[in-house]
Amino acid sequence: MKTVNPDLSLLEGAVSPTVLTAMRAAAAQLDRLGVRHWLVGGLAVGAHGFPRATKDVDFFVGDEAFEHHAGGLVTMKPGVPIQVAGVIVDHLSAQAGEEFLTVDLPAPGNSLAVAPIEVLIYLKLKSPRLKDRADVVELLKAGADLPRCRAWLERNAPSMVASLDDAAATAASEE
Repeated sequence: MKTVNPDLSLLEGAVSPTVLTAMRAAAAQLDRLGVRHWLVGGLAVGAHGFPRATKDVDFFVGDEAFEHHAGGLVTMKPGVPIQVAGVIVDHLSAQAGEEFLTVDLPAPGNSLAVAPIEVLIYLKLKSPRLKDRADVVELLKAGADLPRCRAWLERNAPSMVASLDDAAATAASEE
């Protein structure tokens, strides 16, 4: 199944209704707080064509989700959801050298904007978890645009291109 645009309806039946409700509630709260965000993690993987069960909700958020204090202490902005009805809500943010990730973050009001496939693959490739590498392989098998993702990585994170190529080789061998 090739997905051109992410489709959240693909999550129905693969993901618990409680997790889907938490996803919607957390996104709405981020909007109310003026926090730019994308849905990432397992839910975004599903919306991009490889629906699978997941027990949490992950967002990539802009710096406005945090408060910066003296001494380098960073805390969450009051009201940023970390749990909804028992479902954990995680927030990822750009690290030093990853400013390219925040350039296209949508303005608040796009409640359930899903991260573009290039961003999602980058986030999955930088993770040390085997499950995240498997997600990249499955996204490629589901029809993720490999040349587009490769070009994006070449521009923004050239050190990740070899990892993408390895995942593409694995995906091709499993077809």
